[in-house]
Amino acid sequence: MALLGVALAVSALVTACGGSALSPSYVRAANDAVQGQVAGGAADGGSSSTTSDPGAGGTGSAQSTSGDPAGSTRSSTSGGGASAGTGTASGTASGQPGPSGGTRTATAGTSATGGARASCAGFHNQTGITDKTITIANVADISGPVPGIFTSAQQAVKAYVAYFNATTSLCGRKLTLLPMDSRTDPTADQAAYLKACSNAFAAVGSMSAFDSGGAGTAQKCGLPDLRAAAVSDARNACTTCFGAQATDLHAFQNAVPDFFLAHYHASTQHAAMLYVNAAASVENARTQQAVEQKRGMRFVYSASFDVAEFNYTPYVQKMKQKGVRWVQFVGSQDEAVRLAQAMQNADFKPDVFLLDPTAYDPTFVKSGGSAVNGAFVFIDFTPLEEASTSKELRLYEAWLQQVAPGAAPSYFGIFAWSAARLFGAEAAGLGGRLTRAALVDRVRHVDGWTDHGMHAPQAVGPKVNSSCWRFLRLENGHWQPVGGRRYLCHGSTKLN
Repeated sequence: MALLGVALAVSALVTACGGSALSPSYVRAANDAVQGQVAGGAADGGSSSTTSDPGAGGTGSAQSTSGDPAGSTRSSTSGGGASAGTGTASGTASGQPGPSGGTRTATAGTSATGGARASCAGFHNQTGITDKTITIANVADISGPVPGIFTSAQQAVKAYVAYFNATTSLCGRKLTLLPMDSRTDPTADQAAYLKACSNAFAAVGSMSAFDSGGAGTAQKCGLPDLRAAAVSDARNACTTCFGAQATDLHAFQNAVPDFFLAHYHASTQHAAMLYVNAAASVENARTQQAVEQKRGMRFVYSASFDVAEFNYTPYVQKMKQKGVRWVQFVGSQDEAVRLAQAMQNADFKPDVFLLDPTAYDPTFVKSGGSAVNGAFVFIDFTPLEEASTSKELRLYEAWLQQVAPGAAPSYFGIFAWSAARLFGAEAAGLGGRLTRAALVDRVRHVDGWTDHGMHAPQAVGPKVNSSCWRFLRLENGHWQPVGGRRYLCHGSTKLN
């Protein structure tokens, strides 16, 4: 069951929610983030207007505007859409909501603390803070049925701590990391958070398949928990817990069906959904299929398989009989590879074989070989192949090599680094007013967070997943952009 839990956890990350109305400035901000640029636009309460969802097949793109890469980290939301703060050459973005519900100005510089710092007057020691250090905890699945599944998240936080300590301090204090292993087990996750409550000021960049274990513990002690992502309802319900990749497990992004309806319309009318038959994966697959049908796709086959099942040939034969041309899969990497191999052995070649972002991993490419050639993934971050376009991604990669030589950057590492960056920025913004409660209140109002353009805007405080996604296709062992390098921003559909 632990192995199943890992599959369920990673599949949960593909769900999203949010209103389907997106302002033009939000779309522009998201796409400018890919370029590492500031997007101009009205601040919250300004004159920008929201428009209804462009619908299936819409482009959702806009021309980029120039600006300082440092200024593209955050934007504010207003109603169902979002508007980017006005950018300046100094990297200042306005319109960021403040703790009181109003707006505040955030300077998104390139230092380890993100730019603007508040006065250190009144700073005092407290749990996890001494005269010289601020201790942050990281809880990740290092051991378990899939050893090292989230090691990259912990490595990313170690990399940030090294970067921070080499370049700056916070009110005279350096960071100390308390790394812990949640062992792919809810009890271990809870035990780790009990330790974090007593010994750390905050938890940063954590990533666990069974993250429900420590959710109640974190909330009870008031521990700020700025995670890579949350994968359970319990963790999302935790009032002190937030994901740098924000998630809602009961909705799905419109950009995915809309993209394929626009570019592979005939194939989408002969679609199939395959998924592992257990808990969250069942709900995720059914939600995704329902949303895709509402957007205009037509499913001719849907089936689940048991986690212990290794023979996927019967499912492949059914798809061939049904004339399936578009296949979406919800499950683990290993299962996706087995399905791809079964399709290859049966000479079944659908036009589209679609996987979630967790397939964007060297292990999937290597183990799948020729069988996974042509697979699609949808992502909401700058792919590693495009690191030359992202200073932030290169910074993460460089410091990762400092703390873990030879380690490969990853999807989970990107968002764990982003969580650490967010912690640094928000803690520095509080300065002498830094407390656990103040940090939680500040993060609660963070929206449109992109970590200097490394990923699509994330509604961290509202816990609404990104509305903006782009697509890659595996070609001869290399991921290539499909439909350009710009995000498609079409909101999400949440089923009641």
